[in-house]
Amino acid sequence: MLVFLGKKDKEKVILNDCFYHVKPKVAELTHSGNAVVDKCIITFSTLIMEVDILMEKARSTFYNALIVYGEDADGCLSSEGGTVKMIGQFLPQLQQLHVFVNRCYEVFHNIISQLHAFLSLKSSVLEQAQERKMMRMWHSLGLLLSILISFDEIIHQQSTLQQHWQSYYKYQQIAMQLVVHNPSQFGAESDLLQPLQRLIANIDQSIMKANLYKNCCKQMFERNLQEDLQFNERMKGITIEMFEKWDRVATDDVPDKRKLMAIVALALCHMFIFRTVDKKMMRTIWNSYKKLPTFHVCGYVIWSPCEFMLENLTEVDRVIDKKMIAAMTAAKSAQFIQNMEALPREATNAINVLDEWKCDMNEKLNETSKQISRDHLALRISLFLRGIRYADLLCRLLKTLMSRLVVEQKAISRSSASAAFRLIETIKEIEEIFWKWRYDILESCQEASQYCNAKLIHLISAMHQTIRSESDFSYRTVDTLSALTVAENALSSSISRTNLIVASTALEMACYTKIFRGSDAEKMDELFVRLETLSSLGNIVYRTCNCSFLFWHRSFIAAYFSAIIEDTNSRPELFFDAINDIETILGSDENELNIKVKESVREELYELYEKLYLKKLCETVETDLRLTVHSHLQLDDRTPKDPMHDINMRLVNLLQVPAVQLFDRLIDIKRYVEKYLESTFYNLTAVALHDSNTYMAMSLLAKQKYNLILCQSRLPFQKLDQGPDVLFVARNIDSFVESYDYNLNEQFFIEKDSKSKQLTILTVEHVANSIRTHGMGIMHTTINHAYQFLKKKFYIFSQLLYDDRIRNQLIKDERYFHENAEKLEKMYPVSRAQRFNAAIRLLGVADDFYLDKLRILITEIGNVMGYVRLVRSGGVEASMQSLGFLPNLDDVPSFEPLAVNAKLSSETISVAFILVLLNQHTYFSSLNWFQSVACECEEQIANASFGSKSSSTKNTLDPSAAIRLAKLDQYQKSRIGSGS
Repeated sequence: MLVFLGKKDKEKVILNDCFYHVKPKVAELTHSGNAVVDKCIITFSTLIMEVDILMEKARSTFYNALIVYGEDADGCLSSEGGTVKMIGQFLPQLQQLHVFVNRCYEVFHNIISQLHAFLSLKSSVLEQAQERKMMRMWHSLGLLLSILISFDEIIHQQSTLQQHWQSYYKYQQIAMQLVVHNPSQFGAESDLLQPLQRLIANIDQSIMKANLYKNCCKQMFERNLQEDLQFNERMKGITIEMFEKWDRVATDDVPDKRKLMAIVALALCHMFIFRTVDKKMMRTIWNSYKKLPTFHVCGYVIWSPCEFMLENLTEVDRVIDKKMIAAMTAAKSAQFIQNMEALPREATNAINVLDEWKCDMNEKLNETSKQISRDHLALRISLFLRGIRYADLLCRLLKTLMSRLVVEQKAISRSSASAAFRLIETIKEIEEIFWKWRYDILESCQEASQYCNAKLIHLISAMHQTIRSESDFSYRTVDTLSALTVAENALSSSISRTNLIVASTALEMACYTKIFRGSDAEKMDELFVRLETLSSLGNIVYRTCNCSFLFWHRSFIAAYFSAIIEDTNSRPELFFDAINDIETILGSDENELNIKVKESVREELYELYEKLYLKKLCETVETDLRLTVHSHLQLDDRTPKDPMHDINMRLVNLLQVPAVQLFDRLIDIKRYVEKYLESTFYNLTAVALHDSNTYMAMSLLAKQKYNLILCQSRLPFQKLDQGPDVLFVARNIDSFVESYDYNLNEQFFIEKDSKSKQLTILTVEHVANSIRTHGMGIMHTTINHAYQFLKKKFYIFSQLLYDDRIRNQLIKDERYFHENAEKLEKMYPVSRAQRFNAAIRLLGVADDFYLDKLRILITEIGNVMGYVRLVRSGGVEASMQSLGFLPNLDDVPSFEPLAVNAKLSSETISVAFILVLLNQHTYFSSLNWFQSVACECEEQIANASFGSKSSSTKNTLDPSAAIRLAKLDQYQKSRIGSGS
C-alpha cells in the first residue's frame, strides 16, 4: 500500500554543523593591533575556509552527479541518438564542474603563492616567519588536491560517461562544422557557437581526460618559487611529518583515509612543482599500503595510494622496485580476503557490541543533570565517539568490500551477504539511537564544548600572562602576544567553525609548539580536535552512517528483499532507512532531471520490494491460512517446533512492522497484505460460491492469528453441499410439489424420479444454506409465495369436493341417517361408512373421474405445508449461532433480592411502584429530580461549612454547625442513594 508523503529530510543531522548559526566574519575576529599578524591570520583562515567550502560543494553536488550519471530516467537511451541527448542534458552540470575546477586551480595557486610569500617574509616585517609551519594550511592544501584526485578517479571509472562523451564529442564536431557554415539554416547565432565550442573543448581536455590533478599541480609559478630550496624543503618536511603522525595514529586506531589522500597529493605535488623526485619521501609514503592498501572514496570508486603513485611518478623504476610493487599487490589481495573473513565475524560481534553500547547509553543519558560531573560528561562524550567509531568501522568495511566486488566483478556468498545485511542494520540502529537521544546529546556536546573551550582559553591566557611578565619585549614577543590575543578573542565568542579556524591559525602564528610545553601543546591539539568533532557531531554521524552506496548494489538490495521471510534476524525498517540514504545522492528537487531520476529509482526499488517480498509474504500468509483452515483433513505433525524459526511467529512479527518509507512514500505492509487477501478471497469466492464458507473462515482466522482486518466480500454465501436454492424452489413451487415427496418423520423432500442416476433431496441444512446465502429476508417472501400457492390449491380442492357423484352419495347417506335416526340411536353405522369408502374407491377406476386428481391435489397441499415447515426449521438452523448470544428467557432476575441488596426503603419501592403503575416513570425522569436534590445538598453543606469557619476562630467546628452538616450528609445519602 503506497501513500504519498511530504518531503522528508533524509539527512538525519542530529546536531547542526555548529551550535550557533551566526558565522562571524574572519576580519571581525582579528583585532590585535598588529597589522602584519592580523593580515596573515585573515589570509590563511580565509583560504582554509574556502577549501572547506569547495570540499563540501564537491561532496554534496559533483561527486554524486558524476557517479549517478547514466540513469535512464526518461528512457532516452532507447531512442535514436539517446546518448547524445543524455550528455546534452548533463552538459550544464559539466559546465558548472568546469567552473568549479577552475576555482580549485585558483585557490591552489593562491595557497602555494601565499605560503611561499609567508616563508619569504623578511625579519623586518615578521621575525622568524620560517619557524611557523602552518600545518593546518598545508593540510587544507592536501585536501584541496584530494578533491581533484577524486574527480579523476570517478571520471576514470565512469565508463558510461566516457562512452557517451566520445559519441557526443564526435557528433558535436560534425554538427558544429555544418552550423558554422550555414547558421541561418539551423537558426543558430554564430556569436554563441564559438564560446560553446571552447567550453566543450575545455571539458574534453581538462575533465574527460581525467588529468585534473596533474593540470593543477603543473600550473606555472614564478621562477623564484620553483627554485626556492627552502620552500622545497619546507613542503617536503611538512609532508613527511604529516605522514609520520598519520602512521603513528594508524598503528593503534582506524587509519584516516582522507588525511592519507591529502599526504599523497602533497607528495606528488611537490614532485610536479619542483620537478624532482625525493626517493626517500616517496618510499616512506609508499609504505602506507601496510596500513591501508585501498579504501573507498565515494560511490563504487576504490582508490589505492600506491597505484596512484605508480601512475603519476616520474622515473618510477628508480624509486619503486618490483618487490615493493609485488608486496603492495599482495597486501591488496590480503586486505580483500581479510575483509571477507571479517564480515561474518563482525556480524556476530555486532549484536553484543551494540547491546553493550545501548545499555551504556541508556545508563549514562538517563542520569539527571544534578548527577552529571566532569567525569560523567567525559564518559558521555567517549560513549558518543565510541558509537560513531564503531559505525564508521562497519561502514568502511562494507563500502570497501562491496565496491571491490563490483570493480572486480566477483560474487558474494550467501553467508557473507547475510552478514552484510546485519552490519547495515547495525549501522542504522546506531543512527537511530543518536536520533532518539538527540536532545541529551546536544546538551552534553554543548557542555563539553564549553569545557574544552574554557580549557583552551585558560591555557592561552596563562601563556599570555607569562609572556607579558617577561621584561624582554622584542618584535617576536609582540607578534606572539598579538597572535595569542586573536586566538583568545576567537575562542571567547560563540563556538563555530570559523572561530576554531581563526583560533588555530592564530596559535600557529604564535608558534605554539615552541612557546608551550610539549604536553600542553599536545593537549591543545586534542582540545581543538575535540571541539571540531563536537561542533559537527551531527554531520559526522550522518556521514559515517550514510548507506547511499547501496545505490550501486541494487542486486544486493534484491537479495535482502528475497530473504526477509526466511531470515528471522532481519529488521526491514532499519534496512529501509539505509535504502532511503540513496535519495541524498540523487540531487535536489530543483532540477527536473533529478526528480525524474528519483522517481525512476523509487519505482525500481518498489517493484523489487513488491515482487521479492510483498507478494511472497502475501502468498505465504494465504497458504498458511489455507492449511490451517483445512488442518482437520490431515494428521497432526507431532514434531516439536523451534520457536526461533517458527514461520507463524515470523509472519506475525513481519505484519507488525510499522509502515516503511521509500523516499517520499509510505508502504503499509499490513494494509498491502489485507488488500491482497481481500482481492484474492473475493475473486475465488466469485468463481466458486460454494467456497465462501471456507474464505469466511480464513478471514476470521486472519483477524485472530495475524490481526488482519478484511472487508467482507458481500457475495452470496454457499457451501459445498449447498443443495437446491430456496428461491428457485419458491419460484417453481408448482413443479416442486409435483416432483418431490415429503418425508414427515425425517423432514426432508426427495425427488420422485430423475433422468440422472441420483435423486435430489432438500433438507433443513440446505434451506439454512440458502438463507445464509440470501439473508433472512427470503423467509417472508418464500412463505408468502407458498401461501399464495396454497390459496389457489384450496380453491381447486373446494371445487373438486362439489363433484356430483360424490355429492349425490353424500346426500343419499345424509338422508338415510336422518330417516333412521331413531332406529340407529343417532349413531352413524360403521358398516355404512365402509360401504361409502368402498364405493368412493370404485369411482376412481374410471378415467373420466377426478378423484385421483383430488388425491394428488391433497398430496401437493401437504408438500407445500411441509415446505413451509422446512423453511421455518431452516431459519432456526441458520440463526443458531446468533441465538447463542440471546439471554436465557427462563433466567428472569427477581426484583426482591435486588431491592434487598440495594437496601431500598419501603417508601422508595412504593414510589417506584406508583410511578410504573401510572406510567409516569419517563416523565418523572425528565425532571432530573435527584440531580437537583444533590446540588441543593452540596450547596447547603458548603454554606454551612463556610459559616462555621468564619464564626469560629479555632480549628474545631461549632457544635450546631457540625450537627447540621451531619443531618445534611445523612439526608443526602438517604434521598439520593434511594433515588439512584
